[in-house]
Amino acid sequence: MALIRSVRGFDPKIGKGCFVAETAVIIGDITIGEDCSIWYGTVLRGDVNTIIVGNRVNIQDGAVLHTLYQRSIVEIGNDVSIGHNAIIHGAKVGNNVLVGMGAILMDNAVIPDNTIIAAGALVLSNAILEPGVYAGLPAKKVKDADEKTIEMARKNAEGYLMYKEWFL
Repeated sequence: MALIRSVRGFDPKIGKGCFVAETAVIIGDITIGEDCSIWYGTVLRGDVNTIIVGNRVNIQDGAVLHTLYQRSIVEIGNDVSIGHNAIIHGAKVGNNVLVGMGAILMDNAVIPDNTIIAAGALVLSNAILEPGVYAGLPAKKVKDADEKTIEMARKNAEGYLMYKEWFL
């Protein structure tokens, strides 16, 4: 059974139709929307500030979401895929976004709708991106958003809607 724990008077809230893996950790001021999947070894640590996750979001194995005390929050839109071992620390992520495996999004970064952050990319604190594909250290735009980009992010999120049903 997942570790779901209250901290500082904040109880995690998990929407209907969600799969939460047995080894996931969800602590404190966390709100998770409907039809999400929180995979093995994932940590959502809302001990020092708020984490809000939209609907149909998949947070894959080993990912970590955290914030700065009173200085940043995590906001994740709808239809988002957060890849294995990604770190989201106090960033805002729009709708229909794919965050690649091992990517890092730092405090107060803003990732717009219909964007892909490549595996291993580092989005620096306070970066405000435009829609597109970003890669590198630090992340730089390598491609404008187009229908293929939008479709790739959407298909990834849709796949995880199917996968979570196997585990419910």
